[in-house]
Amino acid sequence: MSQETATQTERETVRRGGAAWALVITGVAGFMASLDNLVVTTALPSIRKDLGGALDDLEWTVSAYTLTFAVLLMFGAALGDRFGRRRLFLVGLAVFTGASAAAALAPGIDSLIAARAVQGVGAAVMMPLTLTLLTAAVPEARRGMAYGIWGAVNGLAVASGPLIGGSLTEHVSWHWIFWLNVPLGVAVLPLARLRLAESYGTGAPLDIPGTLLASGGLFGIVYGLVRGPADGWTSPMVLTGLFAGSALLAGFVLHGSVAKNPMLPMRLFRSRAFSGINTASLLMFLGMFGSIFLLSQYMQGVLGYSPTEAGLRMLPWTGMPMIVAPIAGILSDRIGGRPVVAAGLFLQAAGLGYLASVVTAHASYGAQLPGLVISGVGMALYFAPAANLVMSAVRPQEQGIASGANNALREVGGALGVAVMSSIFSAQGGYASAQNFVDGLRPALVTGSAAVAVAGVAALLIPGRRRVTRVAAEGEPVAEPVTVGS
Repeated sequence: MSQETATQTERETVRRGGAAWALVITGVAGFMASLDNLVVTTALPSIRKDLGGALDDLEWTVSAYTLTFAVLLMFGAALGDRFGRRRLFLVGLAVFTGASAAAALAPGIDSLIAARAVQGVGAAVMMPLTLTLLTAAVPEARRGMAYGIWGAVNGLAVASGPLIGGSLTEHVSWHWIFWLNVPLGVAVLPLARLRLAESYGTGAPLDIPGTLLASGGLFGIVYGLVRGPADGWTSPMVLTGLFAGSALLAGFVLHGSVAKNPMLPMRLFRSRAFSGINTASLLMFLGMFGSIFLLSQYMQGVLGYSPTEAGLRMLPWTGMPMIVAPIAGILSDRIGGRPVVAAGLFLQAAGLGYLASVVTAHASYGAQLPGLVISGVGMALYFAPAANLVMSAVRPQEQGIASGANNALREVGGALGVAVMSSIFSAQGGYASAQNFVDGLRPALVTGSAAVAVAGVAALLIPGRRRVTRVAAEGEPVAEPVTVGS
């Protein structure tokens, strides 16, 4: 993009309302997409009562969204870069909102699964573009705080999904976990059209071979991870998905190394900042998703709390980003993102390790509280600087695909976390009794803690704030003494 075009875009952003409107619009849209990752989990018994269906059908109401969301994230970002980020953001938001209404009105389990899959398509187009549009609208010196608020909202949405889903199901109806998105989407659509500036990526043609390789590979991997605990890790479909997906992703890496205009240039991973933060993100979501999935069941199935009560007791963890993440964003502006991200990941690991040591069949809430608070502070410290590190590790015209790649790795990490930790839980314990559940929960939480600790080590490999690696116009990484975002 030329300097003249970039200046024109900046003027248009200011004219349309700038940073405040962009933060509100992208924050609400990101909340909607992130919330639907886990919002259905506590509503499954009620859905089954109303719509029928076997256990596998109920699992697909969660998996259908996860699959399409993870698989199409990078493609959605590439479409935005090619045809206009605001334009594709509006398309994704409209699809997501319409599919939410269809899910609420679903007459049967099959139509609900189909609507959830379409929701994932809309979210995959909309979600990576939220961060790109926010970056374009916020002055560089204030991006840390903006990313902090954006990260807090998205982190709260992921972690509070079971609480919101359980509360609406318990006190209103499961239909409202989907109706909730409709007024939000209807309100945000005209605001986005009027208040967001249009922007584009490199203008390169769409990478069709790369799209097919990445989409097919991610589909196979995520399908295998999602279905593994239910169908068995040695079932033909699961093994086919994992092996074929791995082969296709290997082809995607090779393609990204040699193609002229690849969807995801592999040269980006020569940057320690880009490769380090993406590794940390995948492992962070692995530990966090799997832990939340099992701990919410522990509080309900073992300690006897209702879905609403369990969600409220998780708030010291899940609600902490709303308090701490904006502060973390300011800190990242002042001292750099690497120490803040690393500290957050090590605190999250410590919190999960502590919880593994205190969970029992009759554990008091007071015994669990320190672990929940430590985990919450750690999660909050991670979210804001992580977004800043991703976006500052690449050229501005490549920020869309960088955001898409990071979001895809987070989703794969979440699916991997639920699959791996559920498998460890099943191998060491189960649902036969309260003690049996705890016997499986402890080693699963230890695994989650270890994964997040390794994420902290990966974050320490990111260059310091005066040694951020950027990708030069000719495609070679060069060290540059910058002072923001690192």
